[in-house]
Amino acid sequence: MTTIDIPGEKTLLVLDDDAPFRTRLARALEGRGFEVTAVGSVTEAIEIARQKPPQYAVLDLRLEDGTGLSVVEELHRRRADCKVVMLTGYGNIATAVAAVKAGALDYLAKPADPDDVVKALLALPNDKPAPPENPMSADRVRWEHIQRVYELCGHNVSETARRLNMHRRTLQRILAKRAPR
Repeated sequence: MTTIDIPGEKTLLVLDDDAPFRTRLARALEGRGFEVTAVGSVTEAIEIARQKPPQYAVLDLRLEDGTGLSVVEELHRRRADCKVVMLTGYGNIATAVAAVKAGALDYLAKPADPDDVVKALLALPNDKPAPPENPMSADRVRWEHIQRVYELCGHNVSETARRLNMHRRTLQRILAKRAPR
């Protein structure tokens, strides 16, 4: 862990409803030179965005009182240059696309390494990330595609099965299982 020279303002908002993870991440980012404000709810994050919008934000996607996407929108309304990275334990392509469309720079699966978070926050706009060390398996890619179509069909199993040319019960079994590695 090294302190990084961060150009300009160093304020950072961390939003996550998992208190131990939020605390560890906040401490790690403070150790890397950020001035961190850590909160556990969408309501608190939106209040901070309205009062004193930070330069950077690391936001969980799904929380008990809403979604991190609403915080991204509020941050960009108050401060257009805010750089946002979304975190989620529910990694699928549809939510990644939604996060990027809302204005997030990057989308990382939890538990995210603090160094990866910093790289994502400080990346230049046209930088291409390095290829992954451990790319998704073919089973995972298939699962991601099914999840994306399911999300786009409004979580309607019958419509998703029809569009994927799959039996509805087969789809239900796939959706009931955990994501493959």
